[in-house]
Amino acid sequence: MRGLSLRRLTFMVSIAFIVWCSSIDTCSARRGMHWRQSRSASTSLYKKKGKHQDSSQHHSNGSKSKPKAPPPNAPSPPPPKPKEEIPPTPPNNGYNHGPSTTFDVLDFGAKGDGITDDTKAFQDAWAAACKVEASTVIVPSDFEFLVGPISFSGPYCQRNIVFQLDGTIIAPTNSKAWGSGTLQWLQFTKLVGITIQGKGIVDGRGSAWWQDSPLDDPIDDEAKLLTKLEQNPPTPISTSLAGKMPSIKPTALRFYGSLNVTVTGIKIQNSQQCHLKFDNCIGVSVYDMSISSPGDSPNTDGIHLQNSKDVLIHSTNLACGDDCVSIQAGCTNVYIRNVNCGPGHGISIGGLGKDNTKACVSNITVRDVMMQNTMNGVRIKTWQGGSGSVQGVLFSNIQVSEVQFPIVIDQFYCDKSKCKNQTSAVALLGINYEKIRGTYTVKPVHFACSDSMPCSEVTLTTIELKPLQEQYHLYDPFCWQTFGELYTPTVPPIDCLQVGKPSNNWIQAVHDSCSA
Repeated sequence: MRGLSLRRLTFMVSIAFIVWCSSIDTCSARRGMHWRQSRSASTSLYKKKGKHQDSSQHHSNGSKSKPKAPPPNAPSPPPPKPKEEIPPTPPNNGYNHGPSTTFDVLDFGAKGDGITDDTKAFQDAWAAACKVEASTVIVPSDFEFLVGPISFSGPYCQRNIVFQLDGTIIAPTNSKAWGSGTLQWLQFTKLVGITIQGKGIVDGRGSAWWQDSPLDDPIDDEAKLLTKLEQNPPTPISTSLAGKMPSIKPTALRFYGSLNVTVTGIKIQNSQQCHLKFDNCIGVSVYDMSISSPGDSPNTDGIHLQNSKDVLIHSTNLACGDDCVSIQAGCTNVYIRNVNCGPGHGISIGGLGKDNTKACVSNITVRDVMMQNTMNGVRIKTWQGGSGSVQGVLFSNIQVSEVQFPIVIDQFYCDKSKCKNQTSAVALLGINYEKIRGTYTVKPVHFACSDSMPCSEVTLTTIELKPLQEQYHLYDPFCWQTFGELYTPTVPPIDCLQVGKPSNNWIQAVHDSCSA
């Protein structure tokens, strides 16, 4: 009996143990299933989030890859950084709300077909670029943009704007686009660090303006010596549009009141009047560019400088109908080198002192220049009645070929048939000529200085000029009231230069006049 009870107890314990183990497995299995299900659900949820993030990422930067799921309890990945790409400018709105620093005129509605007026598109592109420092206005290649008179203005524009000109800008030949006339076509004013660069063209289509010019415009003083000898004066350039354009002719490209201006690479051609002008500018650099218009296009100066200082012009080709470079009142620290000039009227300082005005010009260097088939070589011209001075001028290493008047000082300049005689004059002192060689066709040297204000400290070194007989009468060197020194013998001999200084003591007064 006792043994039976023991076996029954053992059996019951065994049953209880089996039941207890089964319960443990079931709980373990459930716990395992619950853990696996929880993990699966979390992974699925993350995949959904990942897909959403991937869609956002694809929208922002174009990537199609899906992010890998992080391990459990890992921190959420940071949002993707946007790529630093410049979004396209919305067309025709004139504004750019993205981080762009480039503004293509085509994105602002320009057509570039040479027929449609693209002036507003250029204005809108500039307005947008003006707000961004170191921005770039793009005028793309392979397009021709018709643009009327326009001003790209500061002073509230940001600094260092680049005008990237690779296409062609043409001027209107319809008189309605000009109204009663304007002094400039494309103008940049009151800017800091403005650069015009590229391989493009500025075409003034000036023949529409030139037809009537010989009747109205001033004539170059030296031309008076030629018209008496020529049998057939040059015929004005003809055009079917002559007589329809306003009498006020614009400068093609003008900079006013600006600091650190650069013009490089471009070509300016057939300007209505002056091609490139700098007025009241400081820090000007012009290089590796060209200017081109016919030699008989009236008053089409190449580069005109006025009230500007710290100017560098080099590695440039200038062909025009007037002065290749004209240096006017208020200019100082001008350096011109490695320039080709011709056709044209040479490189000139002046005319200065017109209408009894004061003119101060100093520290001018012109060197390493080739001149071919020009009226003048290097010239200084002043009006009677003016005041002020021209001081510290060097003309060096000038090669002339078939130049009518290679060296000129004319203090009796007059662009009319007759001018009033006056006593006062712009004083000239410290004018140096060295290594000027080549051929001339009229007169090698012409020094006509004022009776009351003679030229002083004029020096000549290594002057070798040989005559080339053509249709003009040849003249000997001429000097009047010119004082200085010959450092070497000259060809031809310049015996008319007076050695020493003039007797009157006006030099100190001249220094004081322009330093005040």
